[in-house]
Parts: sequence; C-alpha cells; structure tokens
Amino acid sequence: GRVALVRLARPERRNALDIGTLRSLRVVQHEAADAGAVLLAGEGSVFCAGADLTGVSEDEFHELLNAVLRGFTRMRCPVVAHAHGAALGAGTQLLVASDLRVTTADCVMGIPAAKLGLVVQHWTADRLARELSWSVARAMLLAAETYSGEALHRIGAVHRIGDFDAALAWASELCELAPLTLAGHKATLESLAGEPSVDDSVLVARATALASADAREGRAAFAEKRKPRFTGS
Repeated sequence: GRVALVRLARPERRNALDIGTLRSLRVVQHEAADAGAVLLAGEGSVFCAGADLTGVSEDEFHELLNAVLRGFTRMRCPVVAHAHGAALGAGTQLLVASDLRVTTADCVMGIPAAKLGLVVQHWTADRLARELSWSVARAMLLAAETYSGEALHRIGAVHRIGDFDAALAWASELCELAPLTLAGHKATLESLAGEPSVDDSVLVARATALASADAREGRAAFAEKRKPRFTGS
C-alpha cells in the first residue's frame, strides 16, 4: 500500500536505457506488484536521455524495451513518472507508458528518431498520439520537434508541473485511494485503448528504415557528434 520508488540510476550515461537497466525494470515491475503506486524518476541532471545501444542487437533491445513499456501499463497500481531535464526518445516512451506525468516546467520531451534514421514501434506511435495528442505526436515523429513540460501541461498531456517531492506527494496520495477501484479503472482505460492494428506496409517501412544506410549514418553521426548526411538509401 506504499509508494514503490524506481529510479533510473546511470547518471554517467544521462540515464540512457541499456539492456541491463531494462532487465532490472522488468524485475522491479514484478517486485512492485503489490505497491499502492509506483513513482518512476531519474537520478542526476536528467530523467532519461534515450537508448544506449552500445554493443547490443537493436532487435533484442527494442523487444525488451517494448516489454518494459507494456509492463508498466499492465501493473495494477497507478504509475506516476517524474521527469526533469531531458526525457528524450526512450525517456518520452517511458513517460507515455506511465499513467500520470509530473515534470518540471523546463523538462524537454521528444522523439529524435528522424535525426537517427530510426522508426519507433507501432505501439509507441499509437501511445504518443493517445497520451500527448495527435498533433504533438505528428510533430515529434515527423519533425523531431521537442516540447517543454510547461507546453505539454497547457494541453493536459503533462498532468502537473512540479519537482520530485511534489510527484512523491501525489503518488502517496494515490495510495490512500481505493486500490481495487484504481486497478479496475486502469484496466478499463487500457482495454479501451486496445491493441493498434499493424498494416503490412508499416512493418515493411520500419524494417526498410532500420536496415538502411541512413540508419547506420544516423548512429555514426550521433557517436561522432556531427550532423548526419542522409541520402534516403
């Protein structure tokens, strides 16, 4: 009946998610099954700067990332995410997989996949549109636009503006509500969202992008801290 605090703790990598962190999050999701609420936060100067694909298969990483994101949606208790600094890529994905979002006003959110030659999974695109609005999802995915916490709060996509203590206080308040009601409402909301249908053309487009020279160039440019030179091949 208490808050389970989950902190991303790789400050030397700006809390970027790697395979080890994802596996730990899956363990935590099972260990916190009986919590009154979960509070997901990040140590250091940022919430999560994205994915750390160093030395791993992208297929393995994205399969495990999807399991983590779905895992938060399938927990019975509410998941509150608190974000500060940067919440980019996988950081934004964690936010939209959470039930309630508290951020600082200057927190920066976005999906920079178009700058890397990557394509997010279908579930992520659907979730972005449902949680942040179609308009924001289109700008994030098609223009690599970023948004501040303050801007998203104005349209209701971020529920509250505040620091970590404010998020913890809210999560603690949730623990005082009827847990079976919260579990029922969360299950209902997730059921209403349903499973997005995936057209074959979407699968082909994603596979083509991930196997492209542009995807390799995007990763190389990111590692070398330079602007990528995309050719559409």
